[in-house]
Amino acid sequence: MSDFNPHTIRPAFPALATQVQGRPAIFFDAPGGTQVPQMVIDAISGYLTHSNANTHGAFLTSQRSDAIIAAAHQAMADLLGCAAEETIFGANMTTLTFAFSRALARNWGPGDQIVVTKLDHDANVAPWRALTERGVTICEVEIDPTDCTLDMDDLVAAIGPQTRLVAVGYASNAVGTINDVRRVVELAQQVGALTFIDAVHYAPHGPIDVRALDCDFLACSVYKFFGPHVGCLYGKAEQLTRLQPYKVRPASNLAPECWMTGTQNHEGMAGVVAAVDYLATLAPVPLADRRSALLAAMTRIAAYERGLAERLITGLLAIPGLTFYGIREPERFAWRTPTVSFRIEGHTPQAIAAALGEQGIFVWDGNYYALSLTERLGVEQLGGMVRVGLAHYSTAEEVDRLLEVLRIL
Repeated sequence: MSDFNPHTIRPAFPALATQVQGRPAIFFDAPGGTQVPQMVIDAISGYLTHSNANTHGAFLTSQRSDAIIAAAHQAMADLLGCAAEETIFGANMTTLTFAFSRALARNWGPGDQIVVTKLDHDANVAPWRALTERGVTICEVEIDPTDCTLDMDDLVAAIGPQTRLVAVGYASNAVGTINDVRRVVELAQQVGALTFIDAVHYAPHGPIDVRALDCDFLACSVYKFFGPHVGCLYGKAEQLTRLQPYKVRPASNLAPECWMTGTQNHEGMAGVVAAVDYLATLAPVPLADRRSALLAAMTRIAAYERGLAERLITGLLAIPGLTFYGIREPERFAWRTPTVSFRIEGHTPQAIAAALGEQGIFVWDGNYYALSLTERLGVEQLGGMVRVGLAHYSTAEEVDRLLEVLRIL
C-alpha cells in the first residue's frame, strides 16, 4: 500500500488544468511524453533569460551555461547511479543510439552478431539493423504472446560466442512488461558481449541503478520523466574511453564532451536539473543526498502506480469484447509498468482513441514504434492497439472515468 497522494502534486503541473468540454482533461498519454511541473518550465525560461550563451566563453552568461551543463550531468548521474562523466546528452534516445551504433560497430562485420528483441521500441532495433550493411547479423528474440514477456529460453539460445552486443528494453513502451535486465546482462557477459539498455519507458516508473545492473550502456529521454525534450545516455567509463566517437576536430577528446556532437540544448539541460530535483522532492521523508532521495521517490512512485494499474486492469478485464495484451495477474505486477494496451471488438483503436479524445481522455493508438511487437501479435494491419499510460499524477478518479466511457462505447 502506498502513502502517495497525487492530489498533493497535481497543482505543480499547469497542463493538468486543461479542460475539454468543461471537464478536466485526463492525460493518459504519458508513455509518449509526460507533462512537466512549473519548476521545470521556470528553469527553462530562466536559462533563456539569464544564461543564454554558448559554452566555454570568458564572460558571465557563458560561464553560467557551463555551470548548468555540469549540473545536468550530475543530476542524471544521481538519477542513474553513476559518475557525471558517464552521462551523455543528445537530441533524444533514438539519435544517441544511432550515433553509438556507428561507433560501436567500427570494427564489426561478417561473423559478428547483435541480439535484439521483438518486445522493443524500434529505436533499440533499427539502429542495430542498420549495421547489416556492414555484414553484421541480427538475431531477434521471440516473445510469449500470451503475456508479452521475453522468451528467455530463446534469448539464451540466441546469445553465443559470435554475439557482440545484446540490445534490450528495460520495459516495453507498448505493453508495460519489465524485463529481467540484470539476467540479460549476465547472459551477455558470459560470452563477452556488450549490453545496451533502452530505459526510456521504465525511467518514470522505478529506480535505476546502472552499477547494480552492470550494463555497458543505458539510454533514456527526459521528456518521459517530467522534463524537456532531451536524450541522455549512460556509458561505462571504460567503454567511453575505449570507443572512438564521430565528432568535429576542435571538439574535446575527453568523455563525455567528445560524444556530445555540436551545440547542445542548454535550456533543456536546465530543465533536466529541475526535473530530477522535482523527482527528489517526492521522497517520503527528507534525505541527506539527492541520490538517496531519488531512490526513495522512485520506489514510492512504483508502489503507488502498481495499485493504480491494478484498478485499471481489473476494470478493463471486465469489459465484454476486450482483448488485453500483457501481464494481467496482480501478483506479477512488479514485472510491469502502469502502461496497458488493448483492443475492443467492433471498434478500431483509432476510433476508440478519437472517442476518448472527444471526452477529454488522451490515449494513444497504433504501434507506438513497437513495430516488431504489433507484427508478432498480429495487430499491425488492424490498426495496432489502444494504449493507456498512467503516471504518478494520474488518479483513481481518472481511471474510473476512463472505464466508464469504455463501457458505453
